[in-house]
Amino acid sequence: MDVAMTSTTQTVCPSCGGQVSEADRFCEACGAELNPTAAPASPALDTDTEPTVEISTAPAAEPVGPCRSCGGAIGAEGYCETCGTKASKPRDHFDEHPAPWVAGVCDRGIRHSRNEDALAIAADAEPGSRALLVVCDGVSSSLDSDVASLAAARAAREVLVAGHAQGIGTESSHSNAIVARLKAAADAANDAVLDNTSPDSPNPASCTFVAAVLEDGLLVAGAVGDSRAYWFPDEDEAVALTVDDSWAAELIATGISRAEAESGPHAHAITRWLGKDAPDHTPRTTTLCPAGPGWILVCSDGLWNYCSEAAPLADLVRQTAAAHGGEPLATASALVDWANAQGGQDNITVALARL
Repeated sequence: MDVAMTSTTQTVCPSCGGQVSEADRFCEACGAELNPTAAPASPALDTDTEPTVEISTAPAAEPVGPCRSCGGAIGAEGYCETCGTKASKPRDHFDEHPAPWVAGVCDRGIRHSRNEDALAIAADAEPGSRALLVVCDGVSSSLDSDVASLAAARAAREVLVAGHAQGIGTESSHSNAIVARLKAAADAANDAVLDNTSPDSPNPASCTFVAAVLEDGLLVAGAVGDSRAYWFPDEDEAVALTVDDSWAAELIATGISRAEAESGPHAHAITRWLGKDAPDHTPRTTTLCPAGPGWILVCSDGLWNYCSEAAPLADLVRQTAAAHGGEPLATASALVDWANAQGGQDNITVALARL
């Protein structure tokens, strides 16, 4: 995605005509690579550079097999011995599954050369008790956004895991305590982005932030940017827990249809984000008490790009879950596969908790 304010020259994508800046490496409208033959100006622009934040104990430079394209063996040089496809890196696709009722999957998608999305989740073992879901989406026009987004998501999770304030015993005080902790998590995430930004970077690292906290019967969600959180009850209407900080959302607020606003040239221009040049990184929050069974979904725009309205997205989640036995990890993985089947033009992250 792109930030709404930029000092770089604006131009258009040669593939679809969408508006892009000279600093962008990919078109957010169609996913096309921009200037694919241009040599990187510095090592920081190399899209194959391994992130410094690891998501597994295996060395980041080692390929992960089998081949994601054909299932063949990966050779010593990092290419499939059957089809010749370059091996994926651990950062390209990973999942977290802290409890049977909570899971998430983060994937590079099809069109981008690296995964700038990030995921960090935690949960208690008892179903429906306590779950913490964090998703960050790196801004593709900024440098090292893949490193910064993962560091931000993990820093936020650490803050959320460490705190368990109950307030003074009333529901409102408990809600206020969770909101305060969620805002502290956003502060920690922003600090993590700053820690992974070069002081002299011409395009400082930046990312979105969304988190959902389920605790003692309360669900609190907060976001900065256009990654989203939802509550999909089994027997009631779907609820969008967050409102995008984007030009598209502002157009929708003026009465322009969602379809028109989210397909325009500024559809992915965000107005708030985490990072050095962020105007404000305090998340707007929503609190509710889930009644009955349902799904909590936290996702990046790589998923909702293809199904933006809450009601049809809820139907998609329910149908996908039904086809996979209601198992969160299998459901999240299938939703990622579905987004890739729609075109996979962006990185895709899906985090689910089943109540």
